[in-house]
Amino acid sequence: MRTSIGCVAGSLLLTITIALLGPSAMVPGLPGSAGPPYWLGVQPDGHLVIALAAAALALGAIGLLTGLYAVRHAPDPRLLLITGATVVAILAFLPPFGSADHLNYAAYGHLVTLGFDPYVTVPADIPLPWVEEWTRTPSVYGPLATGAQAFASWLGGSVRLTVFVLALINAAAFIATALLLHHATRADPVRQRRAALLWTVNPLVIYQLAGGIHVDTLAIVFMIAALVAGSRFAVRRGVLLGLGIAVKVTVGLVALGPAWESRRNPRMLALLAGVATATVAVAYVIAGPHAFDQVLNASKSVSLATPWKLVQYGLQGLFGSGAYRIWIQIASLILLVALAWGLVRRLGQDAVAVSLAFVVAWLFASPYALPWYDGLAFALLALVPATALDGFMAVRLALLSFAYLPARQAQQPADLGWLVDVVRARLVPWTLLALTVALGVWAWRGAGRVPTRPGSAEPRPSAPSPESRSPSR
Repeated sequence: MRTSIGCVAGSLLLTITIALLGPSAMVPGLPGSAGPPYWLGVQPDGHLVIALAAAALALGAIGLLTGLYAVRHAPDPRLLLITGATVVAILAFLPPFGSADHLNYAAYGHLVTLGFDPYVTVPADIPLPWVEEWTRTPSVYGPLATGAQAFASWLGGSVRLTVFVLALINAAAFIATALLLHHATRADPVRQRRAALLWTVNPLVIYQLAGGIHVDTLAIVFMIAALVAGSRFAVRRGVLLGLGIAVKVTVGLVALGPAWESRRNPRMLALLAGVATATVAVAYVIAGPHAFDQVLNASKSVSLATPWKLVQYGLQGLFGSGAYRIWIQIASLILLVALAWGLVRRLGQDAVAVSLAFVVAWLFASPYALPWYDGLAFALLALVPATALDGFMAVRLALLSFAYLPARQAQQPADLGWLVDVVRARLVPWTLLALTVALGVWAWRGAGRVPTRPGSAEPRPSAPSPESRSPSR
């Protein structure tokens, strides 16, 4: 366990250091000269900060995997909770890093305060010169996320303070999720330790979701709260599910778990579905008719680090130029169903297990994936017994994190182009393909086995075999 503690601590310190150094190849600059976020402003070399990030990710992956293996010997769960909350709170006062998504959030919020519809108007229309990427892309986020972005813009005024308010909202959501998981696993100290390792002090999750203040964190807290609420509180659960979907549509997969759990009680199922649907409908009616437009467009994209990009290259080589997106979408849907069914049979059929099965299947099958999307799976993992799925997800998040080191393209050293051309475009997709095959074999070979009950002692989680560990938005 000493190895895990040392690696996790080192990773978290490096994560804080990257942000503290200030604007760099990892940290987008923020207009404004006063107020939080704060940084040293030493203008570090791009090679240095990317090396620091690589070290943080490597240490984080080692610390997470070894910690999960020796979870029974982890520190007191309350200490882990305090440590994670402290790190996340510190990061809220430092500039976000890794991608430029927070500048997009600030832009969409600013558009709302100016009276524009961010689902129609794009940052380039104003223009907003501080937006680095997606300047001609309308918002893909749900109405509740847009509302939070507008609130941050209204309260903060400047770009710098708007980002700070968004960081505070993100930190509050992250810590609230940690508290929910800590409370939900209170009957078993070992489960509490594992929950903390998977979420609260998980250096990879903190790096992506707290360091990058991605909107996914806000969606996750609603979905975890819905699952923790339990089936007896159908109205409360339905509202929370609806709020999560109103942040980000894709987290709606979590709702399949409670729906499956209520399948033998039509009245309960109708109440749950009705309340969740009504909550989402109200949010989208307020947002306007264009709120879904960009979501539908984004669903057709194929990101560079997924195995589907290899499939796209192969199809182009066989049949000539073309995106072949409909072929890839159909194939990915088939894979999603196959993985989900195998995982449901392997993990069990309670609400959380079914939700986790579909979320993990979606993450592995989706043609479009970014590392911070995996945060939802780690929060759900904390609510189920330990299995080898812990290791699969830890390796997957580490691979995707290295693939997007960093996700932003501005200020990148020219001689590090191989990080995109080789690591992101070739090495990671092939490794993720092997990992996906291994996950499918594991799920289907063990289908039907009864997992350890949530309240009982858990077996040590095992990671995928060494063969499977080969090395924005």
